[in-house]
Amino acid sequence: MVFLIFLLTFFLILSLYFCIKFALIIIKIQDSLEESLDIIDNKYNNLSKILEIPVFYNSPEVKSAINEIEDARDSLLYIANQLTDNLKKSIKEEEEDFD
Repeated sequence: MVFLIFLLTFFLILSLYFCIKFALIIIKIQDSLEESLDIIDNKYNNLSKILEIPVFYNSPEVKSAINEIEDARDSLLYIANQLTDNLKKSIKEEEEDFD
């Protein structure tokens, strides 16, 4: 009987160790995602300001460069939306689990 208690205590301590370890990993990932989203938001705003400036040169190279900048801006917006949608879904699922 005492052996069983020691064995269960060992597994309890082991499981607590891994729970805390994985919780810390999740917190670090969440912080990284939040920082990344802030950077993406900043870059998106900068690209939007650049694209508001009118271009008076009709060269195909300039138009191509502007189109690439617009595509990069749209890509940043898409990535930010995908990351936040996944976060919103997981938050909603957690709220439903508590209800």
